[in-house]
Amino acid sequence: MKKFIFTISLIMFSQITVAQDIDLASAVAPDQEFEQQLDVKNNDEKTTDDKGIFSFLNFSFIKKHNSTKDIDDIDSLVNSNEETSQTTPKKETPIEKMTRLANEGRLEAQLNLGYMYLYGQDGVQTDYKKAFQFYEMAANQNNAIALNNLGSLYFNGIGTEINYQKAAELFFKAAEQGSDDAAVNLAFIYLSSENTDGQHEEAIRLFKDAANSGNNTAKFMLGYAYYKGFIVEQDYHKAVALIKEAANAKFDIAQYMLAVMYRNGYGIAKNYGNAVKYYRLAVAQGNVPAMMELGEIFAQGKIYTKNEYMAHILFNIASVYDAQNAETKRDEVEKLIEIEKLLQAQSAAENFKEKPSELTLYIRQTYGNDVRVYIDENIKKQNRGNYGTIK
Repeated sequence: MKKFIFTISLIMFSQITVAQDIDLASAVAPDQEFEQQLDVKNNDEKTTDDKGIFSFLNFSFIKKHNSTKDIDDIDSLVNSNEETSQTTPKKETPIEKMTRLANEGRLEAQLNLGYMYLYGQDGVQTDYKKAFQFYEMAANQNNAIALNNLGSLYFNGIGTEINYQKAAELFFKAAEQGSDDAAVNLAFIYLSSENTDGQHEEAIRLFKDAANSGNNTAKFMLGYAYYKGFIVEQDYHKAVALIKEAANAKFDIAQYMLAVMYRNGYGIAKNYGNAVKYYRLAVAQGNVPAMMELGEIFAQGKIYTKNEYMAHILFNIASVYDAQNAETKRDEVEKLIEIEKLLQAQSAAENFKEKPSELTLYIRQTYGNDVRVYIDENIKKQNRGNYGTIK
């Protein structure tokens, strides 16, 4: 991996606000098959709640323990039969013992305490400075998890001053050790930098490495790069293969893009039924472009069965998200619906509640509501003329 000098000047991208409390799964997908497909489960409430406090990168990917160890909880560490110094105090509390072990250089204890203080877990109050301290200890042992997490702390100024240069260096070190999370974080930093001297090419290489290791965020970003012809040569076949994997992993923008590719036959045979299927999946997660395009499909009835009732629901919900022209399209369709059906459609829209998957939540709250902007803005800014291509 070629090492670059990190000159970070971040581009601030506008984001679509999608924080409504609205439930369309049954309306968009009235049959049982779609209801099952749209039943996105989120069993990690802690992860969801924690994400809101971070501006660019978050810590939903943070792992509590060293990945080379099999430690399931604090008790297994503090009750372990490790050799202790003769000065070990008697009747230590679990936190006291954990802290002592961390200070003695136990990597597992350092990682645990970093996690605990970051989130306020297991009997300790949130303390970002202490979280930083223990992750720094673990990072000094060249642990990839700690390097990545410490980089995130530096990037966001959590427990320390913001230092983009240091964050990038730590992500680089963790990526060198095979951390997919760090590789993706570093790639987004490269894409956000105005210094394009080789950094955008490196971002794509990082996405390739992470995608090859199974990282779904990287799969989508690499697939979208192929779709747009950004750095790599445009290749719809490669794009659809990568984007489909991310879509099947329940990333809403990947589902939306796959619907677009099915609808237009980009890299895959046209299939309007599959296009509608993936539009529906994206809509259930609160994807606004999918709402608008699926609404048009139902309103026009050219490639799928005409359904003004469904079109009204979709446009009505999209209007809540301030989608352009959503109100106008809703009001146009409204004229074609009988009053009884109209009242039902309005009720369905009002009761809609988006159900984003864990992956969608992670990507939205880590990198923003639409990660395509990182590539789209660079294409717009550079007009693609300054980029080479890599195969």
